[in-house]
Amino acid sequence: MYFNNDTSKKHTFVVLPVIASAPETGFEAGGTALLSFYTDTVDRSTRVSNLFGFATATTKGQNRFSISTNYWTPHNKNYYSATIGYQNFPFEFYGIGNNTRLADADHVSEKRLKFNLTGQTLAGSHIYVGYVAGAFNYIYSDKVTSGVFYTNPLVEDRSGGASFFIGPTFVYDSRNNNTYTTKGLIVTSYFNMMQGVFGNNSYQGGFFNIEYSQFFLLAKKLVLGVDIQEQSITGGRSPFYLLPQLGNDEVMRGYYGGRYRDRNLLAGQTELRYRLNGRIGVVAFVGTGEVFHSDFSFSGLKPDYGAGLRYFFDIDKGLALRMDYGVGQKPPGEPRESGFYVSLGQSF
Repeated sequence: MYFNNDTSKKHTFVVLPVIASAPETGFEAGGTALLSFYTDTVDRSTRVSNLFGFATATTKGQNRFSISTNYWTPHNKNYYSATIGYQNFPFEFYGIGNNTRLADADHVSEKRLKFNLTGQTLAGSHIYVGYVAGAFNYIYSDKVTSGVFYTNPLVEDRSGGASFFIGPTFVYDSRNNNTYTTKGLIVTSYFNMMQGVFGNNSYQGGFFNIEYSQFFLLAKKLVLGVDIQEQSITGGRSPFYLLPQLGNDEVMRGYYGGRYRDRNLLAGQTELRYRLNGRIGVVAFVGTGEVFHSDFSFSGLKPDYGAGLRYFFDIDKGLALRMDYGVGQKPPGEPRESGFYVSLGQSF
């Protein structure tokens, strides 16, 4: 696939190493693998399906594992996705809200098991309707009881909990390609109705997500992408682990995931993509976003900008290795927030 530009009738399999190091984990090593294929090699309009795996372990006994799939039936009449993942890994907790402090960083251990399944059927021109369902179990612990994780009164359900969820999905999708889109738009929305189980059986709530992405072909090799996303948790309780979080490798790049979290999230970005040739592409992006409890404020919006490089290891399927450097705000008395990301696929 690295030398043959036409892989339309073949599967693509790529394996990449994962290497990292941090004081709380020690040395981390593992790998990630991506298998991509078409369910119909005759009809070129059928979208690319894939199977993705990720696994790492650290010298201090932590580990992460996940398997996910996205499956398109011939002629794109049905779409299915499924993910199962386990994580025993620490993270930095800073508190709740849009203005947390770096000095409050608290090392928290997380054990998480999660499964979700999505099914969608083509119900009309570019319209898909379906369901999402799944279950999760979160367990948290912190050896330092004087940190913000235990002392902040806004932190609810700090020991974690188990729940199952189910709800409807609605998608409008007119993209010309689902791996490297050059024109069209996609609007994705879903609502998870959650019910606690076991020791968490008193919890009832919901999670709403809507995302709009549109792409414009400005020139033969130049594409402009626009992406806006809103997330909200519903219900009387606010389990901290279910609160929308600002920052990841897809939106608000440059912000540590979970540094800012609250009941609502609103973020938007634009990305200019230029394909230098079949193998190499470059991008520049700019965006803004914030989390908030109930009232949105323009003054609370945080800046986000950066650039990246793309290496297309499968030209026909539009599959790429993505490297991005994102830059965010500079909080008073703190270094400017930033992050470097290496991922598979486009940011949106």
